[in-house]
Amino acid sequence: MIGSSVSGLQAAQLGLLTTEHNIANVNTAGFNRQRSVQATNPPLSTGAGFVGQGTHVATIERMYSRFLTDQVDRSQTRASELDTYHAQISQIDNMLADPSTGLSPALQDFFAKAQDVAANPAQLPSRQAMVAAGQALGARYQSLAGQLAEMYGGVNAEIKATVGSINSYAEQIGSLNQQIVVAEAATGQPANDLLDTRDRLVAELNTLVKARTTTNSDGSYNVFIGSGQQLVVGPQVMRITTTPSSADPARLTVGLSTAAGVQEMPEALLRGGSLGGLLQFRSESLDQASNDLGRNAASLALTFNAQSALGQDLLGQSLLSSSSSFSPNFFSIPSPTVIANTGNPPSSPTVSAAFVTPPPFNGNFYTDLVNSDYRLDSDGSSVTLTRLSDNKQWSGPGADVAVINVQLASDPQGFTLAAGPLLAGSSYLVQPTRAAATDIAVNPAVAADPSLIAAAGPIRTSTGTANTGGATISAGSVGPGYPAAVGGIPISLVYQAGELRNFPVGARVSIDGGAPVVIGAPTDGVAYTSGATLTLLGSVASSPPTGFSFVVSGLPNNGDSFVIARNAGATADGRNALALAQLQTQATMSGQTDSYQQAYAQLVSETGSRTRQIQVSAEAQTALLEQAQASRESLSGVNLDEEAANLIRYQQAYQASARALQIGASLFDTILALGQ
Repeated sequence: MIGSSVSGLQAAQLGLLTTEHNIANVNTAGFNRQRSVQATNPPLSTGAGFVGQGTHVATIERMYSRFLTDQVDRSQTRASELDTYHAQISQIDNMLADPSTGLSPALQDFFAKAQDVAANPAQLPSRQAMVAAGQALGARYQSLAGQLAEMYGGVNAEIKATVGSINSYAEQIGSLNQQIVVAEAATGQPANDLLDTRDRLVAELNTLVKARTTTNSDGSYNVFIGSGQQLVVGPQVMRITTTPSSADPARLTVGLSTAAGVQEMPEALLRGGSLGGLLQFRSESLDQASNDLGRNAASLALTFNAQSALGQDLLGQSLLSSSSSFSPNFFSIPSPTVIANTGNPPSSPTVSAAFVTPPPFNGNFYTDLVNSDYRLDSDGSSVTLTRLSDNKQWSGPGADVAVINVQLASDPQGFTLAAGPLLAGSSYLVQPTRAAATDIAVNPAVAADPSLIAAAGPIRTSTGTANTGGATISAGSVGPGYPAAVGGIPISLVYQAGELRNFPVGARVSIDGGAPVVIGAPTDGVAYTSGATLTLLGSVASSPPTGFSFVVSGLPNNGDSFVIARNAGATADGRNALALAQLQTQATMSGQTDSYQQAYAQLVSETGSRTRQIQVSAEAQTALLEQAQASRESLSGVNLDEEAANLIRYQQAYQASARALQIGASLFDTILALGQ
């Protein structure tokens, strides 16, 4: 009886201690409620049957569900990933959409100043205002690009800090693995508090990166991050680190530290948690915004410069001038960036890229630049260019990039490549537009002397003073290659017998965009049709026809002449400035589909939509996380009402066992007294 009572006292005492432990840890993160599990002692066999020998506590059980814990961890890592992504992309959304810092007001002001120059081409203040507006526009591009560059730096810093925290958690989990194995081997009982601490660390690790665990036979964990990379194996810890990307050293990536050095881990394998959110934000949204802003700046500069080159400045200089002081470009931008992989073979050639001159279309210029980076690879027998946004490829035999340029001529991407023969195993990252917004500026020569703005048309037309007919000639317009088309000006065309004659020998003349007529002799003529557009191509064929276009309308008489000459002294001519101003609303981007402002508005809209999408997903995932946590807490959480009831229950059991022990002791004393 005494033994049974003592066992009851001990069991009740452990029950009280376990309950007190639960109450004390009600607010401890990661704590799982515990309970004492009692079992009966082996009974005593007597002639009258089996007599119970009391109880014992078989174990202190942790109220834990691996399924519910894994569910919380999965929800947590996704919620953390989305929260991080949303916090980052919101910065871009706010920056682009802010009317005080966005691009649209600066674009509108710049083209308004170009309109002023078109209306007042001889006025130097109007030209100075256009230069100032161009400088302000360039500064706006640079400011936006600078803020995006700061985000790259911030992402690098956060990746580095996150990797440090991941390693810290890995070290702690590895240490706990060892402690748990030793403790459980010594007692044969689960080390509940150590197990709770380890699970809490795994949960916190999941806020940083997706972490999956497996349990070994000795009770230790193996921890895998991302898509299966080992981080912890029992007590052993594999350290990860940050390292400059071999493709782009300015970009930090995550690598695995090995005896042979650092092995880069593909970003696609590192998903979940704040690290996954940072990497996904950088590759999906930050790169896209940077490239798209650069594409806008490059398209503006290239198309504006292409039209500017067709003009004449206030000093009478144009591409027809023998003087080299003519400045055809209003803006300056850097060439596309090409970065050689740090793992390239020694003596690998340098690869460069250049923008394609914007082709003309219906009096407009446009670019084919795409919002993407590219990768150029060589295996020794072929070269391949891959567009990273959709993995589209251009490939050809050999080691010369010329085979790629041939394909890009029919499937233009807005740039061409140049390099010596590529070595096997070499790789290059091509960023056509990334640096354009960072370094766009007004041409220093034009900024120093606004009279160099090519506001006028370089050619003028007139009818002969002795004409007797009623035909007139339009002012005309020029296109790329016009200097060759009008070589030898002034040109005096003569109407004779239903034809226009006296074109330069060797010239090509297109009527309404048709196949050109080749002029073999001064007497060769072109059939006259009133109102037809004639394009003087010179000796070089082009498609579509481009050069100098004009229209003769009306009824000429034989001998009537029409003169094409340089536009000397044309200080009041603003034709080219008007063409520059009209670029604002033309489809200059995305292969003739978007204007500058439309493309920027699309960037703002896409970023805003993506931000809202991530926000909605983050809120939904937070709700799922809360549900998963509630399910786990219903099993593992401490309920103070329940624990208070347990205190009373164990107290009563303790008191009853003590009373039984007291009775047993009294009976024992009585027996002893009988023997005296």
